[in-house]
Amino acid sequence: MKLGLRVDVDTYRGTRIGVPHLQKILDDHGLAASFFFSVGPDNMGRHVWRLLRPAFFKKMFRSNAPGLYGWDILLRGTFWPGPVIGKKAGEIIRAVAAEGHETGLHAWDHHRWQRHILRMNERQIHQEIAVGYHMLEKITGEPPVCSAAPGWVCNDSVLKQKELFSFIYNSDCRGSYIFYPVVEGHPLSCPQIPVTLPTYDEIIGRNRITRQNYNDHLFSLIKPGKLNVLTVHAEVEGITCRHMFDAFLTQCEKRGISVIPLGLLLKDQNQIPEAAVCMKEIPGRDGLLAYQEGKQQK
Repeated sequence: MKLGLRVDVDTYRGTRIGVPHLQKILDDHGLAASFFFSVGPDNMGRHVWRLLRPAFFKKMFRSNAPGLYGWDILLRGTFWPGPVIGKKAGEIIRAVAAEGHETGLHAWDHHRWQRHILRMNERQIHQEIAVGYHMLEKITGEPPVCSAAPGWVCNDSVLKQKELFSFIYNSDCRGSYIFYPVVEGHPLSCPQIPVTLPTYDEIIGRNRITRQNYNDHLFSLIKPGKLNVLTVHAEVEGITCRHMFDAFLTQCEKRGISVIPLGLLLKDQNQIPEAAVCMKEIPGRDGLLAYQEGKQQK
């Protein structure tokens, strides 16, 4: 079995502390992954107003967000301006690319993407992608080969604008198989590699899932003959949960599961089908996110 590993890096703290930890863990196991970086201002603390929403408050309480992420993340960009991640931590990002990990764009401003991208016009969307794209290109010396929408917040307008960049693939939605997204009745040329497995914050504390049985639960969801794509976060698996993640990779090796960057999953595709992208809710996550339409492939 193959498991595509996607690392989302949302914050300055995740870049500065979590990414080096993950580099070390992956290097110890002889593995590579796909890293998606937020490179602009870290304003993630501005999500704090969402605590007024019951679903978001419940998720934050269930996952023990202050202990998991740290108060510096939860307040970043509220009482003082958030640092520009690409300027403050460019050497760390550059080192990830130099080590051979697949390096892609997550966002310029992670908070602004999640809260505002669906209300932007196409010119604004293009600019939001372009400023992050060029910052990441400046840091690594190469144009980013892929992108992944923060929080899987994406619509047809975003998909159309991403076509104008040199991405080999995008990972903007949840779903069950690799596909070409259909927009306004026509397939786009850049394939989507959807995330198929839940994230830590979506399942921890639900259905009796604890840190003690979390890895076992993940393995129960990884299926032979299916697309398996896992997202980990530098702020979670790279810091507080890094030992749990290390143990997960050890078990992958024992179980014969090959952990690879997402781009390598494309090599297994003789034919890539088409599908539309819709917005829907999923258990454990607040709000709507992009989801692949249609039934799971057999």
